[in-house]
Amino acid sequence: MDSMRIGILKVDSVLPEFRSRHGDYPEMLIQILKLNSMDDKRKLRFKTFDVERGDYPKHIDDFDGYIIPGSRKSVYDRNYWIEVLKEFVTTIDAKKKKLVGVCFGHQLIAEVLGGKTERCDRGWGVGVHETQIHKPPWFTQNHPKTCSLVVSHRDQVSKLPNRAELIASNKFCPHSMFAIEKHIFSMQGHPEFTLQYAMDLLQARREILGESIYGNALKSLSISTDRNAVAAWIVEFFSSKG
Repeated sequence: MDSMRIGILKVDSVLPEFRSRHGDYPEMLIQILKLNSMDDKRKLRFKTFDVERGDYPKHIDDFDGYIIPGSRKSVYDRNYWIEVLKEFVTTIDAKKKKLVGVCFGHQLIAEVLGGKTERCDRGWGVGVHETQIHKPPWFTQNHPKTCSLVVSHRDQVSKLPNRAELIASNKFCPHSMFAIEKHIFSMQGHPEFTLQYAMDLLQARREILGESIYGNALKSLSISTDRNAVAAWIVEFFSSKG
C-alpha cells in the first residue's frame, strides 16, 4: 500500500486544562483523518511541525501535502512566525503541493493568495453552523446539499483569493469553503472538533461571548455534524491526482 506523507503545520495549542481530555490540535486532526481513511488505497502518515517556534520540514518536497489548522491568533497580526508561514504558503502554491486550511489556515491561505481576512462585523461565529454546498469538490462522489461543522471564530474570509472556486457558504460566513485549482482545499469549520470539545470551549469563553451568543451556540450543539464526511473529503483530496 502506498503512503502519503502529510505535514501538519501547528499554529496553536489546546488550552492546558483541556489537553488531557481532548489532546492537542494535531492529534485531533490525525484521529479524525485516520478514522475516515480506512477504505482509502493510500495510507496517510503524519508529522507535526511547530511553526510558531520556527520548526519546518528541511525540504518542502519531503511531504506530499500539508495542513494548517486553527489558532487563536489573527492572520493579520504582526508576528514574525506568521510572516514566515505566509512565505511557506506562497511556495506551496507555486509548487502546486497539496494544502488544506482549517479556520486560521483557511483565512491565512486567502490572505496570502490575493483574498482578504477581516474581523467579522457580526461578532463571534460559534457552535454548529450549516453551510450550503454550491459546487461539490471535484475529488469526491459524495455530493450533499449542506454541510454542518463546529465553528469558533471572530475573523473570516471577506474576499476569496485569486483562482478560488467557492464550494460552500452561509449568511454568517459567505466564504466558508473554497478550492484553488486541484492543490488547495480550505474551510472555516472544524472537522477535527468534537461536540464535547466545542462545549468545553463555549464554557471557557462564556463571559467573552455573552449570554445570548453562548445560549444560541449551546443549543446548536444538539445538531449532528458532518465532521466524518468532511474528514473523508480531506483524505480523498490528498489521495486525488493533482
